[in-house]
Amino acid sequence: MILRNLYSVSDDKIIDIHVSGGTIVGSKAVNDGEQILEFSDAIVFPGLINSHDHLDFNLFPRLGNRVYKNYVEWSRDIQLANRADIDKVLKIPKGLRIRWGIYKNLLAGVTTVVNHGAELPVQDDLINVFQQCYSLHSIQLEPHWKRRLLKPFRNKWPFAIHIGEGTDETAKKEIDTLIRWNLLRRELIGIHGVAMDERQAKAFKALVWCPDSNYFLVGKTADIHKLKRETIILFGTDSTLSADWDIWMQVRLARSQEALNDAELFGALTSEAAKTWGMKCKGALMQRYDADIVIARKNSERGMDAFYKCRPEDILIVMRGGKIKLFDESMVGMLQAAGAQTETFSKVSVNGSDKYVLGDLSGLMEEIKQYNPDVKFPVQ
Repeated sequence: MILRNLYSVSDDKIIDIHVSGGTIVGSKAVNDGEQILEFSDAIVFPGLINSHDHLDFNLFPRLGNRVYKNYVEWSRDIQLANRADIDKVLKIPKGLRIRWGIYKNLLAGVTTVVNHGAELPVQDDLINVFQQCYSLHSIQLEPHWKRRLLKPFRNKWPFAIHIGEGTDETAKKEIDTLIRWNLLRRELIGIHGVAMDERQAKAFKALVWCPDSNYFLVGKTADIHKLKRETIILFGTDSTLSADWDIWMQVRLARSQEALNDAELFGALTSEAAKTWGMKCKGALMQRYDADIVIARKNSERGMDAFYKCRPEDILIVMRGGKIKLFDESMVGMLQAAGAQTETFSKVSVNGSDKYVLGDLSGLMEEIKQYNPDVKFPVQ
């Protein structure tokens, strides 16, 4: 397949991308029967990498009743005050909740998501669910975290853990506790790190920044401007239990902080994330790399400004491993003319823009509502 006449967000130049066998190839020669998609006024960028989500938690509404000192205070409060809301969602079979969490990411142009929690039995037919890491929940809410961290003969996967998610002294001290007990010098990827300082950041391979969730729970986010001097910064959404479903809204929030420059934030969503986690995908549009590609309508901006103005409704195509997983209704005629198979896709509306996604998303939503009719989806 050849994707023609696309604006690269990195330099605003028009490029063509040749995809073959799931990877980006250099040859532009057209073979007999090869699909060609010709675009006008469209931007292209690597599929986004969401470095923190809980895939089975994305049918929850945001739950919280005030600004909290730390995540433990928040957890205890919602378990008491919002028990009925929690039980309604937990009635939905976990497999259905996971499947929706995957679609939530796909609809926004995410092609790889790092799931935090127990390993999930998922199929990689829509996006890549990255689970090649050890997940520790947190210092205060996981009783056996020391035993798991210090278990010998582990492979070299990093340990991902919620850490320093709060504004009080307890949140800050737990970071030092983790550092002190990391006797085997495991690679640590912290999540949130609101209370983290520069000295502590040196002990972490990376920090996953989730500003939308942070502001909702504790009214503050990590001091990324300082922490980036000592560790790698990645980007994560967290689940809808504490954040908006739309990664683009969250990315614009992050950009408004001016803690990372445009190139740094872009890297946190693409190549830097792939490199840090050790992913097979590389998060870049280069020869011999996986063809994880997003194409979106070009807005009034240019280059990186066009990228940061993107919204889910602007997405024209999401391709993962060289295969189309989502396309806009405006692409139907072009895809059919190119010989693409569209019969296995279902139609949904995202902010008034009709999209076709692989699989029966409409059926999934209907099945979920049989267990909880009150579920609110961001798509129709």
